[in-house]
Parts: sequence; C-alpha cells; structure tokens
Amino acid sequence: MSRPLLLFSGRSNPAFSASVASTLGASLGALEVVQFSDGEISVEIGDNVRGGDVFVLQSTSTPGNDHLMELLIIIDALKRSSAGRITAAVPYFGYARQDRKIKPRVPITAKLIADMITTAGADRVLTMDLHAGQMMGFFDIPVDNLYALPIMVPYIKSKYGSNGVTIVSPDVGGLERARFLATRLDNAPLAVIDKRRAGPNKVDSMNVVGEVEGDICVIVDDIADTGGTLLKAADTLLKAGAKRVVACCVHGVFSGEARKRLSDSPIEEVIVSDTIAHEKGAAGDKVTVLSVAPLFAEAIRRIHSDDSISSLFR
Repeated sequence: MSRPLLLFSGRSNPAFSASVASTLGASLGALEVVQFSDGEISVEIGDNVRGGDVFVLQSTSTPGNDHLMELLIIIDALKRSSAGRITAAVPYFGYARQDRKIKPRVPITAKLIADMITTAGADRVLTMDLHAGQMMGFFDIPVDNLYALPIMVPYIKSKYGSNGVTIVSPDVGGLERARFLATRLDNAPLAVIDKRRAGPNKVDSMNVVGEVEGDICVIVDDIADTGGTLLKAADTLLKAGAKRVVACCVHGVFSGEARKRLSDSPIEEVIVSDTIAHEKGAAGDKVTVLSVAPLFAEAIRRIHSDDSISSLFR
C-alpha cells in the first residue's frame, strides 16, 4: 500500500506553497502556528499524517531565525504524529553562506543547521541553488539540490537573445553557474569579476576579466542580498564598455533598502525566483520574479513516486 502524499506549509512563503500544491493537484494540510508574546512558537497538525509521505515547504528567509525554528518545530510535530517519511522542502536555505571557517574561532553554522534539521526528524531535504554545493555533504540524509537557471534561461533568451550577450560571474566561485547559463545561450562568451572583499557585505574593489565592450552583460549569482555586489559589478562593467547590464539571481533576499537601490541603479532588470516571498514593487521597480514552483512540484512528485529526479538537476 503506497503512502499518501501530504503537503504542509510554514508561514515564510504561503503563495509559493499554494502554487506547488495547485500544480500537484493537492491541498495543503491543516497546520496551526501560534506565536506567543515572548516569541515562542507552538504548532498543531490538524490532519492525520500517520504513515504519510509528508513534505514541509518552508524557506528560511527573513526573519530567518523565526522561520528556521518554525520549520524544526513542524518537523518534530510530524515525527511525533507518526509520519512515515518527512521531507524538508526548503527553497531558500539560510545560513548556507556560513559553510566554512574563514578565520579562527568562528562556527560553521551551515553544518549546525544541517544537524538541527536531521535531529528534528527530517528524512530528506529538497532545496534549490545552495550557496555551496558541498554543503550537501553536511547532511547524513539524502539532499536534492535543484537549480533555477533552467527556468530562467528561456526568459533571458526570449528577451535578450544570445548574440551580443556576455554572461558575467561576480566572482570566481560562481563560474560554474555562469558557464551553465552561457552554454544554454548558444555558448555565449563568459567574463568574471575579480572581487576583493573588505569584510562581510563590503566589496573593496572589482576588475573585469574578459571582453564586455558593446555587449549586454548578464550578471549571474545565487543571492541578491544588500545589492552591493551587483551595484559595484554593474558600474565596473559599464566602465569597461558594456552596453547594458542585467542581473539574474536565484534568491532575492533584498535586505534593507536593497530593492530601492537596485531600482535606482543603471541595472536594467533584476531577475529572481519566488523561493522567497516578494511584495509587489513600487513604481520604477526593476525586479522580475519567475516561479520555480512547477520545478519543486515535479521534484516532489518524483520523490513520492520513487522516480529519478536527476534530470531536474540539468
């Protein structure tokens, strides 16, 4: 007897969860989350989950600590309710940038979060565009890391074409992501920005390695946070002779005034996915949101059916 597919959503991105459920032709399970006056969270599962194949949809986006704690408590509640298998579907995985020791006496927080999710009772993790792919090795349970670029490529190709387009990585670490996009844009040329940081979220200097003069430059990154890297990269590219600059980032974190700063910048468009909930922008907003909910829905369908999902990684 096959286990029923059950979907539950945390509070981080209900619209995304509803879209995934709709694509699957399913309904979201009943889940009540109560937050007390001191900030503590309590969860009650409203449906029978015994023996079920349960997927919890929850990004650990702002406020990241609250949403992470909520995810852990939901998983624990499901485990104690005798769920058959629990998959933590985390479209945006916060703390993934803290994946190594860059100086003495600092934590590897990404490993800690991986341990917490496993200890809470998750049997599997489904996520998208981890900041560092090797973070999958932090888990002692299966991890499926999807990629948003297959959703973004058709949009970029239809709007900007492939002739006269150069794909730009904002640092050496992002070259693989940039190469993936360049290959699918008829082998568009690549450029990389040599970035020197003065500290967290502070970029000291940038230089372009590659030829960008007269081209439309598409900056590809996994996260748009404060916007500082994108703004400085755009200025560097324009000074090097780029004709237009577009940004393509999977996770639009947009801390503080980032969205306004990007709208006031020479960047023509900022393309992001809906892994993080986004409010409708004000007049002049340059952010375009593409949905990756169908990709998550297909991954969930295949995991539930014990089918291969390797084709979704390409």
